[in-house]
Amino acid sequence: MAELDTLDLVVLAAILFGTVAYFTKGKLWGVTKDPYASSLTIASGAKAGKTRNIVEKMEEQGKNCIIFYGSQTGTAEDYASRLAKEGKSRFGLETMVADLEEYDFDNLDTIPNDKVVFFVLATYGEGEPTDNAVDFYEFITNEDVNFTEGNEPALGNLNYVTFGLGNNTYEHYNSMVRNVDKALQKLGAHRIGDAGEGDDGAGTMEEDFLAWKEPMWKALAEKMGLEEREAVYEPVFSIVEREGLTKESPEVYLGEPNKMHLDGTAKGPFNAHNPYIAPIAQSYELFSVKDRNCLHMDIDISATNLNYQTGDHIAVWPTNPGEEVDRFLNILGLSEKRHTVVSVKALEPTAKVPFPTPTTYDAIVRYHMEICAPVSRQFLAQLAAFAPDAEAKAEMTKLGAEKDYFYEKISLHHLNIARVLDIVSKGQKWTNIPFSAFIEGITKLQPRYYSISSSSLEQPKKISITAVVESTQLPGRDDPFRGVATNYLLALKQKQNGEPEPCPFGLSYELTGPRNKYDGIHVPVHVRHSNFKLPSDPSKPIICIGPGTGVAPMRGFIRERVQQVKNGEKVGKTLLFFGCRKSTEDFIYRNEWEEAKEILGDNFELITAFSREGPKKVYVQHRLKERAEEINQLLEQKAYFYVCGDAANMAREVNTVLGQIISEQRGIPESKAEEIVKNMRSSNQYQEDVWS
Repeated sequence: MAELDTLDLVVLAAILFGTVAYFTKGKLWGVTKDPYASSLTIASGAKAGKTRNIVEKMEEQGKNCIIFYGSQTGTAEDYASRLAKEGKSRFGLETMVADLEEYDFDNLDTIPNDKVVFFVLATYGEGEPTDNAVDFYEFITNEDVNFTEGNEPALGNLNYVTFGLGNNTYEHYNSMVRNVDKALQKLGAHRIGDAGEGDDGAGTMEEDFLAWKEPMWKALAEKMGLEEREAVYEPVFSIVEREGLTKESPEVYLGEPNKMHLDGTAKGPFNAHNPYIAPIAQSYELFSVKDRNCLHMDIDISATNLNYQTGDHIAVWPTNPGEEVDRFLNILGLSEKRHTVVSVKALEPTAKVPFPTPTTYDAIVRYHMEICAPVSRQFLAQLAAFAPDAEAKAEMTKLGAEKDYFYEKISLHHLNIARVLDIVSKGQKWTNIPFSAFIEGITKLQPRYYSISSSSLEQPKKISITAVVESTQLPGRDDPFRGVATNYLLALKQKQNGEPEPCPFGLSYELTGPRNKYDGIHVPVHVRHSNFKLPSDPSKPIICIGPGTGVAPMRGFIRERVQQVKNGEKVGKTLLFFGCRKSTEDFIYRNEWEEAKEILGDNFELITAFSREGPKKVYVQHRLKERAEEINQLLEQKAYFYVCGDAANMAREVNTVLGQIISEQRGIPESKAEEIVKNMRSSNQYQEDVWS
């Protein structure tokens, strides 16, 4: 064989290089960056290289007003965005919205006094901060809090505004905003206006917010020398239709939550920013009667590093029903453009596009917007300017301005935005509304949280859900109001059990997900850890109050104790108070309680309350009172007391009855007994997992 000379080697190398370059163009090099693309980061917190310094960020962006939010379900974030938009449009403030977990707060003492800081704070669970507010809350309420300058008073420079979102059915009503306000005042900061409080328990959150903000703006304008101007809509986002892309284009998001899911390479950590597409191992109905269904569902997490502890919550990421997606797109005149690819770009550097792009109108509405939620009065007032005719404009203006009229026509019937627009315009299309207004004005579709009803000791890689399918008949509506997530789960159950076209109550869902990535009966989930926990010593007695699906975490507790006995451990007395309507209708897990009795013996007792079987309605709190002597004895043995279910009535009455039991059995005043109950709560001997 002839030897290759230098020229041959050079030619061969050039050919090889050219070949490699040709086949890797657009993959390893020469990649054209989409100027409108937004993939959303997965990890919570700031991106690498992004400043956590509040003052630096405000100066860099030319802002004089920063609005922080602590949000669990998206409402506080929505209010923060609305305040930012209103502050800019009405008063010319240079506003920015900020997530509390993305910043440090040791330099709050360096914020100039010609700037203002808002704190919009939801209270979560039993007086706890929301997940994204934990670090801020611990910092600002710390007795030994330190700031960079060492001023006296520490925050004498700081002007701030506060609004809290709470629920009066919980003991620690609006404790987040109250405690933060107290801490800021103690540090010498200056509050502008009243510390506002919204009450979800009374159903007045929106009206509380609207009533608070007007005097707040007046006080702020006076303090900062602001002049009000006529508010004109200025879009926060630009919507650009991408003619070169189709919904089949691989870079187009069709509902995927982030880039890894788009590329098919999703991996952990799985959390509130990044769901796991989990297989459903099995699903069935615990009961089905005329107006209610109750589901049991087992979620398989064995292929992931996800873990849970008994008593935790699982989050389900729902999709909107097809009928409501169609209604929304139709009233806006977008039905024909539903699969048109659009890019959404923030026109303001501190604004965040709440979903990844490029995407389609259909994907935005189906996977990212709470289009089924009740509409706000303020949002209707903003949309009045875009009405299709004078009559519709007048009606929208009236709805936006008159609280009682809005309640009578809209709130009472739980109407969503598309239904309102359709009724007001009598079917005329609202083609003049900038789509940006909906991205700004409609809350992001949120995960729904369920108390896990399984034991991590018994089945560490399988999570059980127990949920009643929501369906409420409301006055003035032809169809019942139906819950988004539970009807989605019902459709998944129907498909898994052989129904080829699941359509619960006439609602259809994209069960296979974007690009069929949920096919094979999958559901997007993540786990949220809870403080609702069994005592570390299994020999301690426990008293569980769990009517209806409030029994979900109690099932997990009891299955845990059964497994502990199987493992040779000694467990304490376990009382379960369970209530439902009829023993023949909605007595869930009946066979399981009998099985638990066989294994736990005298250490387990089920006490039932069937509210519709006798001449008088009997509830769990009545049964609790009947067992007063035993309850008191167990409490004296340091029994743990657990309540799960309705916060407004059941949980509150159980709390009252427990105080009465302690008072009567120990011969002490009720005020002293109530103090004992409070101490039980503060020491975690009394725990609640309740909702309203």
